[in-house]
Amino acid sequence: MLDRDLSTWELLSHFPVSLSPLIPNIPREIPMRRRALLAAFMALMAATASATFGLRPSAAEAAPATFTHPGVLVSRPQLDFVKGKVSSGAQPWTAAYNQMVASRYASLSRTPAPRATVECGSYSNPNNGCTDEREDAIAAYTDALIWYISGNAAYAQKSIALMDAWSATIRSHTNSNAPLQTGWAGSVWPRAAEIIKYTYSSWPNQARFATMLRDVYLPVVIPGSSSNGNWELSMMEAAVGISVFLEDRASYDRAITRFKARAAAYIYIAADGAQPKYPPVGGVDTRAELISYWQGQSTFVDGLSQETCRDFTHTGYGISAIGHIAETTRIQGEDLWPSLSERMRHALGFHTKFENGTAVPSNICGGSVVKGLGPVTEVAYNALANRLGIAMTNSRTYTESRRPQGTNNLFVAWETLTHASNPA
Repeated sequence: MLDRDLSTWELLSHFPVSLSPLIPNIPREIPMRRRALLAAFMALMAATASATFGLRPSAAEAAPATFTHPGVLVSRPQLDFVKGKVSSGAQPWTAAYNQMVASRYASLSRTPAPRATVECGSYSNPNNGCTDEREDAIAAYTDALIWYISGNAAYAQKSIALMDAWSATIRSHTNSNAPLQTGWAGSVWPRAAEIIKYTYSSWPNQARFATMLRDVYLPVVIPGSSSNGNWELSMMEAAVGISVFLEDRASYDRAITRFKARAAAYIYIAADGAQPKYPPVGGVDTRAELISYWQGQSTFVDGLSQETCRDFTHTGYGISAIGHIAETTRIQGEDLWPSLSERMRHALGFHTKFENGTAVPSNICGGSVVKGLGPVTEVAYNALANRLGIAMTNSRTYTESRRPQGTNNLFVAWETLTHASNPA
């Protein structure tokens, strides 16, 4: 095994115990592969302790025994709550629904544009099918939501037509942005598929769609990425959603383990110590490398993200993916929200206060940030402020002032509709 050019986490994936809590405790000066083996040894010891003394994860974070459907980002009770609000004309759900129905994604005359090979380079150059794939996925999800809320079967059939067109055609993603593209599209397809499969009467080609997710998307996203954190978080979102749809327990558990490590390394809180946690993979082994990875930021405060000093847009991608995964785990009975609450409340509050107009201090990104967080706060704000009762003044101001939050045309769509004050 050591003769292969494997990343630390690829090495660790050969062991059944989650090693993410162990890696930070092993000195960074020890070479990566030796640290991997040490972590593996420690994990085996932990497994022995678990078997001997009955130690287990907390009940709230235990992997679900069975999968709940529909259960990727939105559940049936959540959909029923939204349907009731829209049917009664309540706000902000009715405005959000109207926004969605008026969008280009809701057009029943939309023609899918599938390709066998989707080629995506850096900064969308080249862009051979990348936008088409992402937007057809968003359209399929949009149509699925309209079907459920309105009861108009034409939208279910349109969602199916879009999913069928791609499942009959696509075989691969290529070029430098292929992993990210696979993550973005792979995050949205399962949302649509879950609603259609479990609420509509007939989808003859659903098995072919499942094969597409299993063969084209999952192998690309589940190994993760050593790039900026938003890449890996989106890839894990796709892996989790696909695993739910496929009812693939092993892939779900693997993705959640990797997600926990990356989320902890993406958002800093003071409990982490003097510096952020190291990413699970990527050759970041020293403090100097860590500061470089954090865009040159050397002062760490609660809520700062690995990409804050890059720009808020990419940071928003990462925060959104964390929220989406946490919400899916809650639906599936695992519920990672309590364990993520400190990181996420600080991350949202930190970034929204600057979006709301607070001056940036000189010790943060040299006193200047590039704003543009995007329509990414509804899911986390609802989970933290409404369900867990955490006071989040800055996040509330940002979220409510931007309602209805629509879509970023990548992988975020209609979250005021689906999650605003949704108690289900």
